[in-house]
Amino acid sequence: MTNQVVQQQKPTKLTDLVLDRVKQMQDTQDLSLPKNYNASNALNAAFLELQKVQDRNHRPALEVCSHDSIVKSLLDMTLQGLSPAKDQCYFIVYGNELQMQRSYFGTVAAVKRLDGVKKVRAEVVHEDDVFAIGANEDMELIVKQFIPKFENQDKPIIGAFAMIKTDEGTDFTVMTKKEINQSWAQTRQKNNKVQQNFSQEMAKRTVLNRAAKMFINTSDDSDLLTGAINDTTSNEYDDERRDVTPVEDEKQSTDELLEGFQKSQEAKAKGVSNSGNSNEGKETSEEVADGQTELFNEGTIKPADEADS
Repeated sequence: MTNQVVQQQKPTKLTDLVLDRVKQMQDTQDLSLPKNYNASNALNAAFLELQKVQDRNHRPALEVCSHDSIVKSLLDMTLQGLSPAKDQCYFIVYGNELQMQRSYFGTVAAVKRLDGVKKVRAEVVHEDDVFAIGANEDMELIVKQFIPKFENQDKPIIGAFAMIKTDEGTDFTVMTKKEINQSWAQTRQKNNKVQQNFSQEMAKRTVLNRAAKMFINTSDDSDLLTGAINDTTSNEYDDERRDVTPVEDEKQSTDELLEGFQKSQEAKAKGVSNSGNSNEGKETSEEVADGQTELFNEGTIKPADEADS
């Protein structure tokens, strides 16, 4: 088998690994995925999307990104019940690290999964729109009035607000355009053309991310879900996470994940119990991925250059 085919097959095995890990979490850690969410389909869609992702030097993400970061991105996506096929998330390369980031639609979908959440929405405020804020009796910020006008749609954005409606009430988060710009300035994508060309959607996404973070940190939901949501939000900000190298704890947990999956696959291939091999579990994550290529059906996956043609 050529090195090119081997390189192309590694990420596919990693998607199988993530699916296996998700099933373990469902059995042992009470992980609950959305009712109509098919993790296998979402991972397949993610793999197809990853074949098109490149770094700033136009090198394929699947060739330059570490296996640890690919696993973590796919796992974070699955834990939040997201799919790139629904434009809920996308993948970006930072150095040798792959990161999954949510779109506005993805943040709405993720927050809706939290207990008690009935409705999630964000809106932008344009110049000359009617907009008024205030406070309730508990000194919580509320939006008292919002009247958008069609003739203001092309006018400058002056702010945005997000609403999270729950069984206990409604939480509002408000940001001025200056605050939104400051948030954009702290992201790892400086001078982002998407922010300039699609400012309305990006402003809504920014204020909803802030609202989600404040709401999640006071919720009683599963640490698996809330941790994944918070981690994805913080990934794109320089001030919250500057080092693009996976931290040691994350790398260790990913290596354990890879090794555990290797054991189960080798046991299946040999038809014996995992406990029968005392030499298992000593490889690094790259060695494990290299050792898994023989488990593929040869020829079922095209090399990168053929897939792009």
